[in-house]
Amino acid sequence: MSPHAGIPSLKPLASNRFDERKHVLDLDDFTPGEIQLVLDNALAMQEVMGRSVRKVPALRGKTIVTLFHEPSTRTRASFEQAGKILSADVINISDSASSAKKGESLYNTALSIQAMQADIIVVRHPHSGSTNFLARHLNSSIINAGDGYHAHPSQALLDLYTIQSHFGDIKNRKVVIVGDILYSRVARSNLWGLTKMGARVTLCAPPTLMPPDFINGFSKDHPFKSVSVTHNLSEAIKDADVVMALRLQAERQSKGRLPSLREYSRLYGINREILSLANKKVIVMHPGPMNENVEINTEIAHGPHSVIQEQVKNGVAVRMALLYAVAAANRGGK
Repeated sequence: MSPHAGIPSLKPLASNRFDERKHVLDLDDFTPGEIQLVLDNALAMQEVMGRSVRKVPALRGKTIVTLFHEPSTRTRASFEQAGKILSADVINISDSASSAKKGESLYNTALSIQAMQADIIVVRHPHSGSTNFLARHLNSSIINAGDGYHAHPSQALLDLYTIQSHFGDIKNRKVVIVGDILYSRVARSNLWGLTKMGARVTLCAPPTLMPPDFINGFSKDHPFKSVSVTHNLSEAIKDADVVMALRLQAERQSKGRLPSLREYSRLYGINREILSLANKKVIVMHPGPMNENVEINTEIAHGPHSVIQEQVKNGVAVRMALLYAVAAANRGGK
């Protein structure tokens, strides 16, 4: 059976080096063409999701294991749904249900999963670099679903897809990322994706929540040389096309980075007054889960500018495109 069965509008992978991509660890090694291919194929997957019977045989016979050592609702459920729509066998393993509770290492857990002939392992782990380690030592394909503060590539890709679906393109769109950038894997992967696709990016955060090497901006030979950095939200949000609020990660705030949540909300929270400085057609994004009335006002989170629920829906289509592309590398024997 053709891997394209049931999805006739998928772009062929043979013309792009993406047919050789065995792992998805971050967007730093993606080309703009590869990113665009994922976005284009996600559009085809969106069409599948709109059918009365949401099922195609593209990954029939493949086994996908989701191995999550951190809590997750959106990412885990969307990878599971994506795999099932593509007819893969999907097995979920959580930290509480794995032998990690008995002291087994991540490596040995993954070895056991690989021995069960898993084709793709989707991993979320609290330690940065854990997915890169697994990719070096396992034969199964690894997709990074979030590792420590490091990366969250599928979230960045669904954010790019959401922006493109609203504006038609990403190039030259002003995107403001606001909040806990120091601890945000979402911000880091979005920086790679947005800059590669030609967006104008501004980072805004309190000095204590900005990575120290970001505070003074970037040198002319830095990959993020076009990115602006400011601590003033009113200055940052002027004429913005996209405002991306990041979750204030209370579980990572053990070192007293903020005097109070109230002060943070007053200076960096997204509300009606601050949003009035952006473009009239601005869209507001958030990776979730939200701390409403802290990083984003409830009125804005559920208002006409918000695309937060759309991001969740788009996440399934984008992850379908990623699973399909990674499985294609296995089909080619790479």
